[in-house]
Amino acid sequence: MVTIVLDLLALSCALAMVFYIRSARHRQRFVRLIKGDPGTHPEALALAHAGYRKDVHGSVVYGLLVAVALLVGRVDWANITIVLALLAVPAAMSVWWARTALEEVRMARNRYALERRAEQALEQEQLAPKAWAARLAPEEVPDFSGFEIGRVYQAGSGLMAGDFFDVHRVGRHRVAAVIGDVAGHGIESSITAFQAKYLLRVFLRQFRDPAQAFEEINAQLSAGDRNEEFISACVVVFDTEAGTLRYSSAGHPAAFLFHEEGTRPLRSTGPLLMLDPQATYFSREIPMASGDLVVMYTDGLAEARAGRQMFGENRIIKSVERDLNAAPDVLCKSLLDAAKDFAGGTIGDDTAIMAIRRD
Repeated sequence: MVTIVLDLLALSCALAMVFYIRSARHRQRFVRLIKGDPGTHPEALALAHAGYRKDVHGSVVYGLLVAVALLVGRVDWANITIVLALLAVPAAMSVWWARTALEEVRMARNRYALERRAEQALEQEQLAPKAWAARLAPEEVPDFSGFEIGRVYQAGSGLMAGDFFDVHRVGRHRVAAVIGDVAGHGIESSITAFQAKYLLRVFLRQFRDPAQAFEEINAQLSAGDRNEEFISACVVVFDTEAGTLRYSSAGHPAAFLFHEEGTRPLRSTGPLLMLDPQATYFSREIPMASGDLVVMYTDGLAEARAGRQMFGENRIIKSVERDLNAAPDVLCKSLLDAAKDFAGGTIGDDTAIMAIRRD
């Protein structure tokens, strides 16, 4: 009976030994792999060695326990002491390796702290574009009496957005709608877009004419050393008391006014911002009746491509006219979907669309 129990113990230990041997082989390959990498941190290599040694140690312990379990029931009692003495080998290994145990624990803690900091940095890196996009192209816009406002924003392939839009009150009876696009991608373009958006808020309150606001912001932004950055933007100021809209466009794709008489493009009235510090801009004033609709967008919409063909202004107009009586939010989403379908499902550039209807 004792022999059977010892044989079962030997079998269990043998299985554990096989597990540790296989694990040790994998760890050995890993150690060789990172040892050949010049970028490997010394602490990472030390911890990999420590894991390999522990698996080797486990293999030796369970291998000796197999031998002890098989021999104890089959040797003379006088020789049992010699058999059991074999266990002194892994014990001596443990004592020898224990010299570095505290150092390995310290390194493990350091590695954990480094990994946590790396995870936190990665989380911040992933959240940063969303945070910028939320400021430049907010998911919600304020409600203004007398207007229905819709908007949609589709991020492109870049991490940081350069498109922006805004709707805010600039007077008791006046509401300004702004849309713009900074050339390029990345953090610098996104910061410039942020500056342009909020500077326009200031200057549109200071100047009744959006063209004056453009001249002021162009002078301010052109003063910096940013020769490779340009901004296209369009501002439409709705005056509910006068029943008009006044617009100015700095090299931006044409917005469109949809009314009973047909569709009227609101084309550029001056060059791109930051192209010429001395540039001049002008504005146009147009009557706006109840039910009239203004659609504004960035170039990602018009330049959505299917091969060599672009979505273009004509398709924008036709798409809006099909859904002209829809709510502005629905209309914006339908327009974006039409461009995405045309381009095969995706649009590579950032795309912002706004639709404002006068009640």
